[in-house]
Amino acid sequence: MTIAPDLQGRSYPPAEPYSVGRESVRDFARAVKATHPAHFDVAAAAALGHADLVAPPTFAIIVAQRADAQLIADPDAGIDFTRVVHADQRFVHHRPILAGDELVAELHVDQVRAMGGGAMITTRAEISTVEGAPVATSTSSILVRGEGQ
Repeated sequence: MTIAPDLQGRSYPPAEPYSVGRESVRDFARAVKATHPAHFDVAAAAALGHADLVAPPTFAIIVAQRADAQLIADPDAGIDFTRVVHADQRFVHHRPILAGDELVAELHVDQVRAMGGGAMITTRAEISTVEGAPVATSTSSILVRGEGQ
């Protein structure tokens, strides 16, 4: 299967909102060894001026990967997930992610670069609240290996 030549420039609309729960923030913080009390204790987060628990910065990957899944599942994209290697992930935060947030992400395919028999695909997920307030921008690059690689 080959990568669709017109993949660059495509956008995918937001999928179902992701509800950020307190336990998901705590579980994620434990998983990534983030120990700040604002990830676990509402009073500690409030002392910093936040309405609820503060998610670790990389928590945005949960919402971003839900957006990336639309691209991978798109049969017209030509991506064989068994041939995908994750190459890069970056975040720009516009404000902290908090427990209680309802988040969505719009995905943009910013670049497709042929590499041997495969391709490097760079996507950008614009994460916002359901009301449209910007929360984070996630940029991801995947390498889709060609046949025989």
